[in-house]
Amino acid sequence: MGFFKKQFLSVIEWKDSSNDIIVYRYPLTDRDEIMNSSTLVVRESQVAMFVHKGEIADVFGPGTYKLSTENIPFLTKLLSLSTLGNSRIKAEVYYVNTKRFMGLKWGTQNPIMMRDVDFGNIRLRGYGTFAFKVEDPTKFMKECFGTNPIYRVNDIATQYKSTLIQLLTDAIGESKLSALDLAAHYSDLADIVEKNSVEEFAPIGLKLSNFVIENLSLPEDVEKMLDERTKMGVISDKMGTYTQYKAANAMGDIAKNPSGGGLAGLGVGLGAGYNMGNLFTESIAGAKDNKRQQVIQCVNCGASIPGKSKFCPECGATQALSCPKCGEPISKGSKFCVNCGEKLDVKKKVCPKCGKELGAKAKFCPDCGEKIK
Repeated sequence: MGFFKKQFLSVIEWKDSSNDIIVYRYPLTDRDEIMNSSTLVVRESQVAMFVHKGEIADVFGPGTYKLSTENIPFLTKLLSLSTLGNSRIKAEVYYVNTKRFMGLKWGTQNPIMMRDVDFGNIRLRGYGTFAFKVEDPTKFMKECFGTNPIYRVNDIATQYKSTLIQLLTDAIGESKLSALDLAAHYSDLADIVEKNSVEEFAPIGLKLSNFVIENLSLPEDVEKMLDERTKMGVISDKMGTYTQYKAANAMGDIAKNPSGGGLAGLGVGLGAGYNMGNLFTESIAGAKDNKRQQVIQCVNCGASIPGKSKFCPECGATQALSCPKCGEPISKGSKFCVNCGEKLDVKKKVCPKCGKELGAKAKFCPDCGEKIK
């Protein structure tokens, strides 16, 4: 009369209160048996599977099912002999969680190598998040799940993070973007990873539903180089201004570093300060000279105009010619350049309207079309 010790299950359901369980095997002991006419409850984002002798017998989507041979033909194969009017089923029941598992983190353990047009071969590090879900429960159970009672997110996320890094590496290589342009294309790179992941994840019944790149960082020495370039761009693209900036920084460093060699050290410090002061003064003077050379006065009305202007924006008068050696504006009839001293050929034929140098036989100016007399 050992069958009196059996426990017949009338309702089978899994109330999932976790956030990381992918597969859950319903706990059946040797005393538990499923009766014919038992109720199977499958909630949203769940799939229930009956496994008999290591083979998947049937799959149930969300809903409530009355297990009986009348409406579920596969049960006929699982039924044992009738006992006390009840048909007993010996099988295992697995619940597969089909919801999306979000907020999983990925990161590069080793740098990603890339060939950059600006910096050559560099190494990138990155991190972000991703999400996935079980797209095909049957395929996933056959390919990934073993005999464990519970299969968690970490059991698969750790394994496939390396696959995501490889897909990202391929996406960066295919995009041929420079390191400076990567930040503006995070979304495009993520889309490429998601698209290419289908080939990797579909055979095991999974789907990468979201991939986010939060940051791709350059090596520290490259970032310092970018910082220097940014400083130069903020200050100016003129060499004189950059020299002023470096001279001022050097003087500040000397002031902060007291000499430790007595009067001799003091003399060295003063000498260095004197030289740096001269450099600072000269660079300022040079910058002012360059600034003065950029503006001239109109030969007709005296208005201040850009140095290489051909016409005055105030009165429209034709301006001075340019030195053929240094490009400095010169007045008509000048025999020497006031900037570089170049001897000027005053006999050259020029356009009387715009001052364009012309060939000896020119009849019209190629710039303004003026007829040459």
